[in-house]
Parts: sequence; structure tokens; C-alpha cells
Amino acid sequence: MDDEDGDILNIQLSDTEVDENKADRTGQTEADFQAVKRDYRAKVENGHIHKHIKLPLGPAATKQHVQQVLHAVEELYFFRHFRDALNLIKSLQSDGSHQALDSHACKLILCYERKCIHKLNASS
Repeated sequence: MDDEDGDILNIQLSDTEVDENKADRTGQTEADFQAVKRDYRAKVENGHIHKHIKLPLGPAATKQHVQQVLHAVEELYFFRHFRDALNLIKSLQSDGSHQALDSHACKLILCYERKCIHKLNASS
């Protein structure tokens, strides 16, 4: 059999020696890392994302802006602020922001709208 036939048993094994010329994966010195580590503070969201988003979303809204809106609605629902979530959803619909949302985001927001209405009706 010829090695160039491409048969199923034509397997090449790699060298077992470690490649000594591997590139540095961090690209950061230890001093730089320690400086970042010293100044780093974890971002904790506690129900106030909706206060920091900029509405209305324009037609050039980035995916990050859309994700912030989704996270704001989800966070309000999670913290059981159903009326606030409904108000945010209503403002998205009335100010034209919903036009910047893709179909997946629209479906999620409508799902949260139904859930909030259901929760409010159940608690009444």
C-alpha cells in the first residue's frame, strides 16, 4: 500500500516532544496582571439595569444594546418587579425601540410580557 492513497488506516502520529517555541498565551506581564487584579471589582447587577439603558433604540442599535434591554426585562422579572417590567416593555413598543429588536429578542420580550401579566393577575 502506498502512503499517499489516503486509506482509512493511513494515520500519522504527532511528535511526542513538547513544542518549545509556543507563543505566550497571555501577552501580559506578571506586573500588569497584578495591577489588573488589584483594581478589579466584579460588576454586580441588582435590579437596576433598566435605569442605565438608553432608549429609544435606534435602527443602528448594536447587539450589546439589545442584550442590555433583554437583561433589564429579565432582571425586573427575576426580582419580581412585574409592573416595572411591563412598563419597560410598553415603552419599548411605544417609542419605536421594538423595531431595532430581532425576532428572537421580540419573542423573548413578549414571553416576559405574558409571564408578568400572568403573575400580576395571579397575585390579585
